[in-house]
Amino acid sequence: MKKSLRLTAVVLLCTACAPAAKTTPVPATSTVAASAPVSLSAGSGPQAPGGTVPASIGIGWDQASKDAAVDAAQKAMADFARPGVEDKQWANDLARWLTPQATADYSAVDPANVPATRVTGPATLTVDEANGYGVMASVPTDAGTYTVQLLRTGPEAPWKVNRLTPPNP
Repeated sequence: MKKSLRLTAVVLLCTACAPAAKTTPVPATSTVAASAPVSLSAGSGPQAPGGTVPASIGIGWDQASKDAAVDAAQKAMADFARPGVEDKQWANDLARWLTPQATADYSAVDPANVPATRVTGPATLTVDEANGYGVMASVPTDAGTYTVQLLRTGPEAPWKVNRLTPPNP
């Protein structure tokens, strides 16, 4: 006990002798000047140089893009709607359609908890013509219509599912 008290006293003494860090406080009245004009939010003014926003953000829509998105949504939903498949097989089959984030998110899903067992009709898209990087698809199943968010990284890149949202109860 005496040894631990002596050790504690030595540590405290050494700590008290250590030099304190020198800091200089910033004056309360200092200000920072912006080096460029701040862009305004939507509805309050332009955000792009010259006040214009491109008609499409990088990728335009064509029928081939829409067809590929519909195909990916339907195939992903078909692989998702298999509650009787063994966990590992289900996750591996579904992963080919998913973004890396979705692969991580859905890896913990137990397929036995998926209420849908089959796709019952063709997917339909809700396309934002100004954004060729993402699209929402509605995919009918025997448990209701799922909303499938699809993303791509470029015009030639495959569509990947980022989220499968079940129907509202």
